[in-house]
Amino acid sequence: MVTEDKPVPRPLLDVAALESALVRPGGMWSRIEVVPEVGSTNTELVVRAQQGAPHGTVLVTEHQTAGRGRLGRGFSTPPRAALTFSLLVRPNVPTERLSWLSGLMGVAAVGAVRRISGAKVVLKWPNDLLVPAELRTGTNHVDGKVAGILAEVDLSSEEGPGAIVGMGVNVSQNRLELPVDSATSLLEEGADVDREALLAAVLGEFEELYTVWVASGGDAEASGLASIYRDLCVTIGRQVRVHLPGDKTMSGTATGVDTQARLLVRGPGGVRALSVGDVVHVRPGD
Repeated sequence: MVTEDKPVPRPLLDVAALESALVRPGGMWSRIEVVPEVGSTNTELVVRAQQGAPHGTVLVTEHQTAGRGRLGRGFSTPPRAALTFSLLVRPNVPTERLSWLSGLMGVAAVGAVRRISGAKVVLKWPNDLLVPAELRTGTNHVDGKVAGILAEVDLSSEEGPGAIVGMGVNVSQNRLELPVDSATSLLEEGADVDREALLAAVLGEFEELYTVWVASGGDAEASGLASIYRDLCVTIGRQVRVHLPGDKTMSGTATGVDTQARLLVRGPGGVRALSVGDVVHVRPGD
């Protein structure tokens, strides 16, 4: 674990280097834009999508001041301490299969973070990246959230249906800069990570998975995406408490993730398929 008073270098992203590495003929990424500050990269990219921004647009910010999480929760991070970005894709697949795009990003992010940082991250449904409690550094006894993902479908553009997938990865925050005890950063877990290398790795993994998924018509089972996601998702098999919209909760056992990326929870009333919710992994005695 890092100390709170030790200064951490936080260089600006090099947009020219990113475009040189990621924007290429025949590739998926059409433009990489880095802005100094924005409220939410997802919100900004939704507007650009509605104005006709092309498939493969990536918007990155050095400082996100009004990020949006699940169930409308807000958050912010110190400048240049996180990798915060959103991407726009316009896949030619049935609209109902777009629900797998956040899962696709989750799988891509796990692969990239493991490769670049060595951190032993896993997925919590729907798409948080965690360092499990038993694998964390120091004396932490809770799972540490290192990244979150939010996907939104846009059907209003003349360019056709699209989806915006955003992610924020805690890279160099120290303990005092993290909002809650259950949050962590790659630096807190012992990894000094270059944000440019991490972004390139995530987008590379995403492109590879996305190409196969689209070629399969967005079928997560046929493309193998669903199987990989289930293997990485530690929510499956756990006792959970799910906070649902409208201040409702459901408790039970997470038994799986179905073909529509919904979490299957067996509770007192039987098995229910959940498409949205904030999951708490319940430990014995909680």
